[in-house]
Amino acid sequence: MAYDPTTDRWRQWVAEKAEAFLLYARQRTRSEEDARDVLQESLTESWRRAKGQVPDAALVYATIRRRAIDHGRATDSRARREAAHADMTGDWFQPDFSAGDTHTVVADAIRSLPDHLRETVVLKLWSGLTFNEIAGITGVPVPTATSRYRYAIDRLRETLTPQFA
Repeated sequence: MAYDPTTDRWRQWVAEKAEAFLLYARQRTRSEEDARDVLQESLTESWRRAKGQVPDAALVYATIRRRAIDHGRATDSRARREAAHADMTGDWFQPDFSAGDTHTVVADAIRSLPDHLRETVVLKLWSGLTFNEIAGITGVPVPTATSRYRYAIDRLRETLTPQFA
């Protein structure tokens, strides 16, 4: 690979400016992860716009600001859609009152699980998926999906055993 002085200038420029850009991105976003994502997207966009040259710092700050606003709006919009959908769907599990309170207690126990554990239990028990399929959907290794299921079942046993013993 041939020596490219533009790449060296770009790397040096990013090394000099990265902390200030990240500080600004932190001020414009809601979390460290969001700030890092916005900064990466902004630097990539600025590099492309400058056609491989070192971009103007003001342009990068403006891009960070715009991308942070867009990210915040997208996050708020997604939260509103999810809340509206949750309101429309009502209870996840419809209790069968002929069986007494059992269904309600179990449904409440499942709802109390952390999201990643609840998701695994629902996919395994109600959807009948394999751990390979669950791992593919959730983006985790198969042993992690299996462990999550085991932890969820253990928590449900702890929660439900005193009530049904």
